[in-house]
Amino acid sequence: MNFKPVEPRSASSAGPSSGSVVTAEKAFSFISKGWREVRSSADADLQLIKNRANSFKDLADREFENFLNSASKSPFSVPTITASATMSPAPYAEMDFVKKLQPKISEIRRAYSSPDFKFYPRPQIKLDLSAIREAIVSEVDEEDERNRSGKWSRVRFKDGERDEGRHEESWEPMKTLKSRLRELEQKSSSEIIEGIKNIDFVEKFKSSLKAICKDPNESKVELLPPVFLTENKYDVNKKAICKDPNESKDVPPLDLPELLACLVRQSSPLLDQLGINKGVSDKIVESLCSKRKSQLVFRSIPSGESSIVESENINDELDLRIASVLQSTGHCYEGGFWSDVGKNDVSDKKRHVAIVTTASLPWMTGTAVNPLFRAAYLAKSEEQNVTLLVPWLSRSDQELVYPNRLTFSSPEEQESYIYRWLEERVGFKANFKISFYPGKFSKSRRSIIPAGDTSQFISSKDADIAILEEPEHLNWYHHGKRWTDKFNHVVGIVHTNYLEYIKREKNGALQAFFVKHINNWVVRAYCHKVLRLSSATQDLPKSVICNVHGVNPKFLKIGEKVAAEKESGQQTFSKGAYFLGKMVWAKGYKELIDLLAMHRTDLDGFNLDVYGNGEDAHEVQNTAKKLNLNVNFMKGIDHADDSLNGYKIFINPSISDVLCTATAEALAMGKFVVCADHPSNEFFRSFPNCLTYKTPEDFVAKVKEAMANEPQPLTTEQIYNLSWEAATQRFMEYSELDRVLKNTHNTYTQGNHNTSIKKSTSLPNISEMMDGSLAFAHYCLTGNEFLRLCTGAIPGTRDYSRQHCEDLHLLPPQVENPIYGW
Repeated sequence: MNFKPVEPRSASSAGPSSGSVVTAEKAFSFISKGWREVRSSADADLQLIKNRANSFKDLADREFENFLNSASKSPFSVPTITASATMSPAPYAEMDFVKKLQPKISEIRRAYSSPDFKFYPRPQIKLDLSAIREAIVSEVDEEDERNRSGKWSRVRFKDGERDEGRHEESWEPMKTLKSRLRELEQKSSSEIIEGIKNIDFVEKFKSSLKAICKDPNESKVELLPPVFLTENKYDVNKKAICKDPNESKDVPPLDLPELLACLVRQSSPLLDQLGINKGVSDKIVESLCSKRKSQLVFRSIPSGESSIVESENINDELDLRIASVLQSTGHCYEGGFWSDVGKNDVSDKKRHVAIVTTASLPWMTGTAVNPLFRAAYLAKSEEQNVTLLVPWLSRSDQELVYPNRLTFSSPEEQESYIYRWLEERVGFKANFKISFYPGKFSKSRRSIIPAGDTSQFISSKDADIAILEEPEHLNWYHHGKRWTDKFNHVVGIVHTNYLEYIKREKNGALQAFFVKHINNWVVRAYCHKVLRLSSATQDLPKSVICNVHGVNPKFLKIGEKVAAEKESGQQTFSKGAYFLGKMVWAKGYKELIDLLAMHRTDLDGFNLDVYGNGEDAHEVQNTAKKLNLNVNFMKGIDHADDSLNGYKIFINPSISDVLCTATAEALAMGKFVVCADHPSNEFFRSFPNCLTYKTPEDFVAKVKEAMANEPQPLTTEQIYNLSWEAATQRFMEYSELDRVLKNTHNTYTQGNHNTSIKKSTSLPNISEMMDGSLAFAHYCLTGNEFLRLCTGAIPGTRDYSRQHCEDLHLLPPQVENPIYGW
């Protein structure tokens, strides 16, 4: 279809389409008027810029002229050195740099003063709207003719097809343009112009033009001539012009309450040692900052904006406030008295996790089994390298510790045994490294004590993240490099309630008092974060409570098998109750015998099988025999042994455990568990098969309830909560290891903004200095053999022995630490 221009008709002679034509003409008249106003405004601004540039050019010409005149007249010359001292001095000559500079300046002046030179070429904005207007008017007229003739047609622009006999539909682009023109007609020209004026960029551009065109007598800003403006420089000036003036506000300095709050909070280690509870310090800090809490972080935020940082407590807000002030001043704290500038750099390489524990297989204790599973499941993701560091015992100590007098002649032999035992239970190949450090068995404490500096058995290139299983135990007599100095992040996991065990000994209350403060000391000095498996443990600094232990997958498979048998109608349990644990009084045997002896008549006909080995086995068995209790004692076996699957009830009256692994295993196998209502069993209370008691009478009632009923099958959620996958996830979250593995720097991110504040290097931390001083004092005290022996250390454990040198292929201690041989 060819569009022919049609002469516009007057309103009096127009037909049905007169309204549409008038509408189009009004719309184009409005658009043309708007373009003329914008163009005239731009021409005026550009003319103003050109006038100011010409005035600046004239001023520059005069300055150049004055400079050349003064340079030619001033004595920038030196006397000419002649061969004879009697000769008269030569006339003064002009300096060389003036001679070289004059031709260049003259050339620039000629180019700059040329009438052909223009500051900016005037833009030629030409927009011819007549063709579009004529096309639209022609389209309107043709549409009217088609309506009058009664002929309907529909134009399709798809595959060139044409359908006749249907109502006409306008071409979509033209239809859209018409609707937009009608909308524009409804708006007044004043509103459109006002809307354009309100655009932020236009306002900023106009304000910048005003700043540039300001009277030079009122401004001290010197502008470069346009000939010297490169593209990059123009970009910089453009950014400076469009910058929001509100963005340059200064951060106000710290006031007195904030300084006092910071001092009190960082002095909490000293106040804690003086007997002032940490809760009291927190309340003081909160009271100092509560009145200014809403303005604590970044008080320079413009009004109307929301808070940039959503902090959980006042301490986080105070940290960010201090860091923002220090960052605004440009100060960066790079370390102090106790920091190690030679710490391992973890940028651009795979992270490494070292797990250090106090026991090893085949000793079936919690600190041997749980760290082994933790290493396997941390290494399973293959996102980081993992090393498990376990103690190596000499042959004589192995015979005392390991069951059935099982011994190993070399670390490689024990390493193979550990891998084989683990892979049989987890069902996948363990992809981590096992290393050994020297250790000695203490008969009095019934535990393994490290010999020498344990940290030296992790190389410096792998010293990234350390997980200390039983950190207080590992560091009681630690005489070596500070863990937090060698490693970037140190996490301690508390397994044992040592205070409960010590209170049972002679003068236990006094010993527990000293051990409590020593534990606080070493944990504060050597750990960044501490995880307590339950609230049954000592309240330690930097600690949170979370169960980060899982259950051997073999026990979960047994539970699934029991559930399947129950669904098929088979008999799942053929035996009654049992107890399994190391046979020492502190493991719950005293409580068990007391309960059975007190309610012998109430539990008539109730038989209990006990499995375990230990130092108190003979005494425990004799006591039960004297009281004529229905208890059958058997040798200790693996809890996953098939002979234990038929028991329906697991009884564990222990109140010295932190989190009993045997209890979790019994629940995973689908059994009833009767245990004390104690903080160590808090994690298990959510399971329906866990029956807790508070009194001896309640114990009898729970036992009878378990004997009369059948355990409920575990749900999918309960099975997952008991698994090592869930335990590893909880560990990564509560130890902050997920954040550490993802971020190489300790930063705070401000909401949705890209700005971050590095907290760790922003300011010196009095608390860290205090921890460093405690570590230094501990190092000095543990270096004295007399003080070590007075506190119960094994003689000769400050350094490893000659036997350890032979077994582990180590250099003698005198070679490793020559200062001790002086």
